[in-house]
Amino acid sequence: METGPEPELLNVIDIEATCWDGQPPPGAVSEIIEIGLTVVDLRSAERVARHRILVRPARSTVSAFCTELTGLTQAEVSTGLPFADACRLLAAEHRAGTRPWASWGDYDRNQFTRQCRATGTRYPFGHRHTNAKLPFTAAHGLRKRPGMARALEIAGLPLEGRHHSGADDAWNIAALILDLAARGAWPEEPTT
Repeated sequence: METGPEPELLNVIDIEATCWDGQPPPGAVSEIIEIGLTVVDLRSAERVARHRILVRPARSTVSAFCTELTGLTQAEVSTGLPFADACRLLAAEHRAGTRPWASWGDYDRNQFTRQCRATGTRYPFGHRHTNAKLPFTAAHGLRKRPGMARALEIAGLPLEGRHHSGADDAWNIAALILDLAARGAWPEEPTT
């Protein structure tokens, strides 16, 4: 029995975090409340899995501004996993430590780094990260790095779902990555 080529999987991550219109309340810090993850098979050029992990914040609450932006409520994220458990889940079930990963910009990587350091949690990802904004900007000859929604417009792709939903944004970023790969513009090696 002949099988096709081995998949070349990439985790595409997009997070949402507690946020405020202005400064956070005293003692509050921005914390991850949703991890969107889309698995892309670069070899078959398709999105093969879609995941959403809700994360319960420990040092902040979801503001009305944050709910308006993300659609997430405090009641909803209160049912989520503690941050350390979410990181263990990424490593155990999604091979985050060994599989290359990508995000739109460096915010997601930097937020995980900050929050892991602040909580003493083991960083779940390996070092093979690509900031997808960089190859997109280069492939389209742009001077400024666009946000994800603008990038979809430039690429002629639809915005699927709700913008600022981690799960939907990861799905859309994965579409941008597949478009770059089809153009031969997705890098073989991580950019960051």
